This record gives sequence, C-alpha cells and structure tokens, in this order.
Amino acid sequence: MSLRTRLLILVIAAMLVPAILVGLRFMQNRTSEIDAALANLAASADDIAADLGEKIQGTAQLHYGLARARDLDTRDKTACSAFLADVREEYPQFTGILTIDPDGRLSCDSLRTNRALDLNDRGYFKEVRTLQGKVAVEPVFGRLTGLSVLQIAYPVRSEAGALKFVLLASFNLNKFAEFHDKRLLAEKNILFVDAKGTVLVAPKGGWSEPVGGSIAGSDLFRFAVAPDGEPFREVTDRGGHTQIWGVARSPSIRKTGLYILVGRSKNGLVAAANRRLYEDTAILAVALLLLLAGLWILTTVSIGRQVGRLAVMAKRLGRGDLSARIPPPHPRGELGGLMTLLNGTAESLEQQRAAIADLSHKLSQSQKMEAMGQLTGGVAHDFNNLLTVILGNSEHLADRLAGNKELQRIADDIATAAERGSDLTRSLLAFARKQPLRPREVNIAEKILGMEQLLRRTLGEHIECNFTFAPGLWLASVDPGQLATAVLNLVLNARDAMPEGGRLTVEVRNASLGQSDLDVNGEPRPGDYVMVAVTDTGSGMSSEVATRAFEPFFTTKEVGKGTGLGLSMVYGFAQQSGGLVQMQSEPGQGSVVRLFFPRLAAPPSEDPPPAARTVTQADHETILLVEDDDMVRAYVENELKALGYRVITAANGPAALELLHQSRDIQLLLTDVVMPGGMFGPELARQAVALRPDLKVLFTSGYSQDPVKTPDGINARILTKPFRRQDLAAMLRSALAAPPR
Repeated sequence: MSLRTRLLILVIAAMLVPAILVGLRFMQNRTSEIDAALANLAASADDIAADLGEKIQGTAQLHYGLARARDLDTRDKTACSAFLADVREEYPQFTGILTIDPDGRLSCDSLRTNRALDLNDRGYFKEVRTLQGKVAVEPVFGRLTGLSVLQIAYPVRSEAGALKFVLLASFNLNKFAEFHDKRLLAEKNILFVDAKGTVLVAPKGGWSEPVGGSIAGSDLFRFAVAPDGEPFREVTDRGGHTQIWGVARSPSIRKTGLYILVGRSKNGLVAAANRRLYEDTAILAVALLLLLAGLWILTTVSIGRQVGRLAVMAKRLGRGDLSARIPPPHPRGELGGLMTLLNGTAESLEQQRAAIADLSHKLSQSQKMEAMGQLTGGVAHDFNNLLTVILGNSEHLADRLAGNKELQRIADDIATAAERGSDLTRSLLAFARKQPLRPREVNIAEKILGMEQLLRRTLGEHIECNFTFAPGLWLASVDPGQLATAVLNLVLNARDAMPEGGRLTVEVRNASLGQSDLDVNGEPRPGDYVMVAVTDTGSGMSSEVATRAFEPFFTTKEVGKGTGLGLSMVYGFAQQSGGLVQMQSEPGQGSVVRLFFPRLAAPPSEDPPPAARTVTQADHETILLVEDDDMVRAYVENELKALGYRVITAANGPAALELLHQSRDIQLLLTDVVMPGGMFGPELARQAVALRPDLKVLFTSGYSQDPVKTPDGINARILTKPFRRQDLAAMLRSALAAPPR
C-alpha cells in the first residue's frame, strides 16, 4: 500500500471523529439559536415596555410644564383649545391633548371638535382625582378618535389643593406599535391587549382576532396576565397557525392594565435555525472534500522533503525554541497548511509565553503589594508599641526635669516627635488596611476649612480660591472622608475647566428647599439642608452635556484624562446621605454644583469634656494587664501603679485566663488586641466576661482609631497607642465607672 493511500486512509480516519464532533456542535448551535430567539421575544417585549415607560414619564413631564401655562387656566375654551392644538403639533405621538373639568366634562380639546363628553365613567378620571403630582394611566379606545390610546391624566390643583382641572394626553398606541414593528424589521408580531382581554393593537398578518375583539379566556390571555409565568408560550390559533409569544413583565406597565406581547411564527423561527444548520453542514462537507482532494494531489509532489521540513520544525519546538519557523515557499495543500499552522502555533505560543511572563510579573507585583501591606501593618503596630514607651517615658522625663528648662524642652521635643511618628503610623495603616468610614455629626464648614490648604495646592497659583461660610450653620450626619472626596472631585473638575486660570468659590450655608426646588433628576425634595456649593468661572457646559454630566462613565475629556466617574460618585454620595445635587452651567459662563445634606433632626448631645484634661486617681482597684511586648507591659504597669492601682500582669491570653481563675479581686481587664499564642484580645475578653460577668474591659491597640469589633454584649472601650498618661488614666476611670452589663 502506497504512502499516499496510507495518508489518505489515516486522514479520513482522523477526520471522522472531528467531523462528528463538529456536527454535534452544529446541532448544539441550532438549539442555542432557537433558545436565543425564544429569549429575544421576551426581551423585545420588555424593550417595548421600557420605551413605553419612558414615553409615560416624558408625558408626565409635559403635563407638569403645561399645568403652569396661563393659556390653560382660562375660561376662554377657544383660546385654550388653540393653545393645546399648537402643543399637539409639536408632539405628534398624541392623538389629542385636552382638559377635563372637575365634574368630568370635556373643557379644552386640541382637536377643537367642540363635542360635549362626560368622562366620569373613565377609570383614569376616577383615579386622577385622588392623586397629587402623579399621573393616572389607562389603555382605552378614544371617544373622539376611536383609536386605541393610552390615556395619561394629570391633576392640576390650586395652591390650596383643590382640583382645578385634569390634563389628558392620548398617546397613540398604533403609531407606537408601528414604530417598533419597523424596528423589529417585521420579523415579529406585536400585540397589545388590556386587562379585560380586548385587543388594542393587533399583528398585521396571520392573526384572527381584530382590533376591538377579545381574547379573554384564551390560553394566550392567561399567559399574558399570569404574574410569574413561564418566559414564553407556544399558542395555536383557530386557523391552525402556531406562534410562540413572549410577554413584557414590567410591573409599572402591567399596573396600567396594558399587556405587551411579542410573537413569532414557530415555523419561521425553526426554519432560520435549520437553514443555518444546513449551511454549516455544507461548509463542513466542502471543507472535508477539499482537504481530501488536496491531500491526494500533495502526496504526489515531494512529500518526503516537506515532511522533513516539518520534522525539523517539530524538533526545534520540542527543544523549547518558539522562534522556530518554516521559511517560505510553502507547498500547496495540507502540508503547506500544516506548515502555516505550525508557524502560527509557534507564534501564538511565543505570544502566550510573553503574556504568561507579563501575568507572572503582575502577579508578583500584586503579591508584593499585598505583602507590603501586611508588612506595613505589622511594622506600624510594632512601631506604635515603641512610640507608647517613648511617649510615656518622655512625659516622665519632662516631669522629672521641670526645674531644668533646656532638658525639659528636649523631653518635650521627644514627645512631639513621638506624636508625629503616631501620625506617620496612621498613614501607614491607612495604606495597609482599607477601613469603611462611618457617617457622624459633622460641621461641614470646619471639615472644608481643614481642607483649605489641600484644595489650594490642588488648584495651583493660576486659580483664585475663595471660601465663604455662613454663620449659624446646622450640623449634618455625613461620612467625613466621603465628603472630602466629593469636594475634592468637584474642585478637580473646576480646575480642569479653567486651564488658563480663573476664580473658584466654595460656599457653605443653610438652605430650606420647597417643592419648586428640584434636583438634577427633576424631583422636588423639600426640607432643611446644609448646602455646599462649588462655583467656577471656567468653560461651562452645554445643555446636552449638562444633562448627562452625572451619568457613570460619561466624560468630555480626552482618552486617559478622566474616567467619567467623579460626578457620578458625588451624586451617589449625596443620594446615599439623604441629600440631593443641583447644577447650573452655561458655555463660557462657568458652572456651579450644589450639594445638599439633610439637617440633623435634633442637636447632638454634648460630648463630655475630654477625659485627657483631668487625671483621676485610682480607688485601689485591681487591674489585670495583658500585653505581649515586655517594654510596653513594664511601662504600663509602672503607670498603673503610679496612678494607685493594684496590677497583675500576663504576657498572653491563656496566662490571663489562668490568673482570672485564681483571683476574684480583679475589677478590670486591660488587654492588647493583637497578641501571640493564638488568642487575640477580643477572644480573651469574651472568655473573661463569660467567666466574670462583672469584669470591665479596656482594649489597647497599635492599629486604627476603631481597630476591632468588640464581642457582642461587651461594652468595651479602646485606647489607641501611643497614648499619654492622661489618656490612660481617663480611659481607666471611664471604663471602671461604666454601668454593669
């Protein structure tokens, strides 16, 4: 048997399994296409419902504006109808816009039919009479036009709340459906029915029930009104046509009594998938035939030499030389394709090796940063222990050297340096651990005043910066860190808008908002607020840009100059704080962004005077001191004894528990948070309080201001390292004076 025949048989055998797998894959693709087409029915219905919801919202905004038009608040019905006719010409999606008197009689009509209609029986009119600032929606057939419409009614009330008249816009459902029918390229059928099963908009072809007819009681209607039914349903009509329908599940649209369905012929849906399957199968068959024919020809032309080139290439790749390539010219047919494939594979492997190396480098950097964060936290913790000893001993030196001014100054300098070191460790810990900031009662003006130097440095000398703070500012409950970030984001945006220089003003004052004061979404939020306004004299924004300024990822800056998240973060922070955002901007006239934070309902209770100012002597209580660092333990023990306490010491949690079992005369547990031996301070406190319920607890820690979550039921205090003698004494008295649990 010749080599050519053997290769041919081998290729046929080798291609059989892949061909079967590819064929199975084609069948899977067919199933996936059918599933995707079915899912697309419900998605199309939801898209139409979402668009209709936007149209309803837009109509509500139109009503809100028309309600304030003087041309409607008149007894001249002719002038009123003419005004509404002009408005309707600008909004062709409505078949008519009219007003209804409180008694249900038609007043003004954009169609100027001068007909007398009594609309008291309409559901939307009954509902809208009870509403305040909202619209009532109902799908019906218009009495003036006979068309299927979505009646959108809005109550216009006097300042006293009395109903003056009702604004009604009839949204044309036929035009709306025609628009979406064109958008869907007429591949799908659109059906609108109301809550009674009446057909409002019928598909153009292959549908038996006319507009105005009813499908109540049908399987399709039961599917449409089911609150949580299947995503789609196959329905066969009286003509024997089978269609698959999907229904919109939008709660707001279904609440109006309108059901939107999108269907497609089952035969058309399956035929498209079958056609694709046949095409893919044909392509696979042609490819296999061409491959076999090429192999038959190739085996007659220098197959040995070409195989040799392939073998050399394979050996080089086997040695790890990914730069190996088979140089051209390449023979035609399978061997040439194989050579090209090998070259492409080698190139791909070379790229993958480079990508793996790059990923390895990034992983190494990530691990290094993580290790650096852990190392930083550990170093800062140990450094705080050292600073505790340094700061405490410097206080002792300052007391002992009170008569020697120069040496006392040196001791004070040591204490100052230790406090600066404490500030440094707080910065290190901020890098090592991301801790969530908590909202608290804040004087916003004081917070921004503390940022003044940072903001001035951020702006640069080419921008004049002014701060204005009104007297008698209210307190607000906000996250100070997030507030600082929001103000900094606004200042950075203002700086970018003034590349040639300008003037920036940061203003803080009290503000009381009413119903006419709207946020950037056009919603009124009346109430008392503390306002922060950032005003610049920069380039400003057009109305189109201003309307999208708070959208995430929207930016007018060049690529790489901004993420478009700054203003959206500011907006989200204000919303989460219970406040709102307003913005005004005009091209060439600068911009002003106002943040409003709710005023605290009641003034905060005054904090007790700082305990650090007075050192209260001990009352001969016994304290169990648990500290793993020998120097810190010795220093704190001496301080406690100097304050008049009896002290028992332990180097770790297990030893402390053993002492608690032996001695009952212990009033307070003073323990470090992070300790060796497998038992940290919180766990020690939990077990100690379980053993001695009357035991008071005071934590010390070299981490942040709030480094540990105390166990449930333990009202423990936390003393942050490094601390002064007054801090220790005051915290001890506060902990011992705490009421029993």
